[in-house]
Amino acid sequence: MDTFEALYTTRAMRRVKPDPIPEDVVQRMLDAAIRAPSPGNTQQWRFVTVTDRDLIGELGVLYQRSWEQLEATAYAGRREQAEARGDTVTQRVLSSASWLAANFGQVPLVILPYVRNDPDGSGIYPAVWNLMLAARAQGVGTTLTTVLHHFAATEVGEVLGVPTDKGWRNVAAITCGYPLGKWGVAARPPVEQVVYADRWGEPPEWSIPEPLWSYEG
Repeated sequence: MDTFEALYTTRAMRRVKPDPIPEDVVQRMLDAAIRAPSPGNTQQWRFVTVTDRDLIGELGVLYQRSWEQLEATAYAGRREQAEARGDTVTQRVLSSASWLAANFGQVPLVILPYVRNDPDGSGIYPAVWNLMLAARAQGVGTTLTTVLHHFAATEVGEVLGVPTDKGWRNVAAITCGYPLGKWGVAARPPVEQVVYADRWGEPPEWSIPEPLWSYEG
């Protein structure tokens, strides 16, 4: 797959089929993940791959509860506000997020990255992005979610037998599966609207009204 195709079309795929992902595909995803840079090249990471249906079912219960907590707190009123202003983009995102919460137990693979000696946990994200790009190259859809990390980290650690007393902590969960939807380039405002040149508030001299790469899939 062309590098730019992977970069431009790797998007959150929450709605996925329950079909299992072949082991060799998962191996390529993880092997790509550990090639990523890490803080000080310490590689203080671990990845728990969950395919056991019972375990995913337990995680699904925690995820549903966590999603409900998120909707009742940080996301309170967001759905109603989006409907009131006709914001179909936000409505679609919330709809797909709700679908994942309701169907988490049917996801064929969940990967949970853990870190240690990483104060803000950000050192794992280059590896996570490598994993997601490698998944896209093989037709697997992924979604990075921190819902479990924020609302059920202790319970997830207990379910998976994580030695949290040794400093290991979860920073995300990546759901993986063959997508029910289609790949495509995500719609975004022109890049010059979010880029400043040299100083804050100074716009660049260039403009990119349309994506510089297009997808014909």
